[in-house]
Amino acid sequence: MANTKALSHEERKTAKRTARKNAAPKAARTEPRGSNKKKVKSLSKGQSKR
Repeated sequence: MANTKALSHEERKTAKRTARKNAAPKAARTEPRGSNKKKVKSLSKGQSKR
């Protein structure tokens, strides 16, 4: 993506949109989304005990 600091707002929008259209498509996911997220133990879910 080129430097768009000198462009006006509308020019910047069109430049970014064309860059998105011309970009190569992303590959399909190999693992499910959020699989690297930290897992929460079931005890800590829900309302807190006093």
